[in-house]
Amino acid sequence: MIDLTSKTYGLISLGCDKNRVDSEKLLSIIRAKGCKVTDNIEKAQILIVNTCAFLNQSRKEAIETILECSGYRGKNLEKLVVTGCLPQKYIGELYDSLTEADVFLGVDDYDKFFEALEKSYEQDRVNFVGYGCGGYLSDRTLTTPLHYAYLKISDGCDNRCTYCLIPKIRGKYKSYPMEQLLKEAEELGDVSELILVAQDVTRYGTDLYGQKKLTEFLQKLTTLVNINSVRLLYCYPDMIDDGLIAEIRDNPKIIKYIDIPLQHSEDRILKLMLRKGSRAEYLQLIAKLRREIPQIAIRSTFIAGFPTESEEDFEGLCNFLRKAQLDNCGFFEYSREPDTAAYRIKGQIKPSIKRKRVRELYRIQEEISANKLQKFVGQKLRVMCDGIDYDKNCFLGRAYFQAPDIDGKVYFNAHDGVQGEYFDVVIEKTDGYDLYGHTEDYLI
Repeated sequence: MIDLTSKTYGLISLGCDKNRVDSEKLLSIIRAKGCKVTDNIEKAQILIVNTCAFLNQSRKEAIETILECSGYRGKNLEKLVVTGCLPQKYIGELYDSLTEADVFLGVDDYDKFFEALEKSYEQDRVNFVGYGCGGYLSDRTLTTPLHYAYLKISDGCDNRCTYCLIPKIRGKYKSYPMEQLLKEAEELGDVSELILVAQDVTRYGTDLYGQKKLTEFLQKLTTLVNINSVRLLYCYPDMIDDGLIAEIRDNPKIIKYIDIPLQHSEDRILKLMLRKGSRAEYLQLIAKLRREIPQIAIRSTFIAGFPTESEEDFEGLCNFLRKAQLDNCGFFEYSREPDTAAYRIKGQIKPSIKRKRVRELYRIQEEISANKLQKFVGQKLRVMCDGIDYDKNCFLGRAYFQAPDIDGKVYFNAHDGVQGEYFDVVIEKTDGYDLYGHTEDYLI
């Protein structure tokens, strides 16, 4: 029998922050066996690629990464393990064609990791997709900087958006038990910023407890002494109620920031997407959030070039952005995904038009964001230090309206900086996306 504890393991995590949490839990399973984990994939004997399959571009990146990793054979690499969304959805096509991989595991099969690996040493290639027990895993090996972490509070999705593969990959919405999540959060250690993620954060509890429980969970989560602040991502507009708004407003530990994936603004397109809500309701929600929480930062994402989207629909979306004045936005070209309802809609938009529309949306939002950032010039801003930018030769951090990786940063000079601590930064300028400044004592 092969001694798997003597092997050196490496892991590459692709895709979203929810995938990152899955990767961290798999790493914890590996470390619990006493195995060595390396950041240098060239030294790994067992190399794991945790894949994303949400879009065609994601699948292409996953395949390219797997092929690139296979190139380490003949050096230290003995086994290449492919996990996550790609094998979960496409194992029927992958197993025979992607011979570079030795082991395949789906999104619920991490408990079978060592069994599958051992089997692969006995008989070469193995498919363990669907063999696992699934369920909740609490232990983590953090891959983020030590001062912030993500907490994945559910898996799957019950929203049936016509463009989205997630329900076909991850299944129905599954909330994790509150007491287990609280234990997981407590065991993360001292966290300056805990970021809640799920496919739909606001739906938390509806399946497990029969009602929405996000507000109650936030109240309990923020009593933990090791959790200094909480940020909310992926809050669906139809699930944001008065109780949640009041909790964000009144709870000092909750960052005044909310991510609401709207995806479009025009009623006809929203109906084709099977999105709940309308243009008028979205604008009313945005106005209500700003009325109740004047300092709140609102982020969203939008899809351009959805099937049948006319020039009038697109202009309506542009005008929505100008009216909504959101703080941060991400824009994506519609990706025609097989096995989704939107794939069959007649009136697909040409790729060149989709690209052009995304560029125009970014141009509009860049102007909005630049005007918002300009208001901070000459003012003092509370900034959490994320570390040092050696290229710019200064510290970098984030204000409350900036989430990691998806929003801008604050670059600042200071005599000293500690990761995870807050600094009062005098803002000198903006480039329209990032801010630049210095601490008050820096010029003394």
